[in-house]
Amino acid sequence: MRNLSAIKPAHLAKVFLLGSAILTLAGCTRGMSDLRDWVAQEKAKRGAPIPALPVIKTFETFIYNDQDKRDPFSPSPDELNQNNGPRPDEGRARQPLEAYALDSLTMVGTIGSGTNTEALIKDPTGVIHRVRANEYMGENYGRITAISSDRVDLVELVSNGNGGWMERPASIALVAK
Repeated sequence: MRNLSAIKPAHLAKVFLLGSAILTLAGCTRGMSDLRDWVAQEKAKRGAPIPALPVIKTFETFIYNDQDKRDPFSPSPDELNQNNGPRPDEGRARQPLEAYALDSLTMVGTIGSGTNTEALIKDPTGVIHRVRANEYMGENYGRITAISSDRVDLVELVSNGNGGWMERPASIALVAK
């Protein structure tokens, strides 16, 4: 027979931990019958009734035959007659700054004074252009209406979504350094 004093404390600790783990697991398997009974009782209970589906309302179709009432989903006579609104000048040659979006252009200064004022506009490639009133820039047919020391005002022509065009004011402010 071996001498118990020859057993190392580390080995004794491992044996103790292994024994306590086995006892803990053995304690978990006992007493499961009451849990199984409770689960069986809960499964046997009848659930709450499911409410009936709501009745879907039917809507009456309305046909716009009456001459006094306009169909709100069709264009109005004003929208159909688009010839009297503003239109882009398709016959003129496009200017270099019309190749760029307006928000990609920056104003870097002005030259001259009064009616001879020219604005210095820098495009995305870094080239600086001189522009005057009534010249065009931006992709939306933007015509320059005024040049001041701190900004360039213009009017763009944008589609109104119904085949026509509408004017929209815009401006480019001087970049502060």
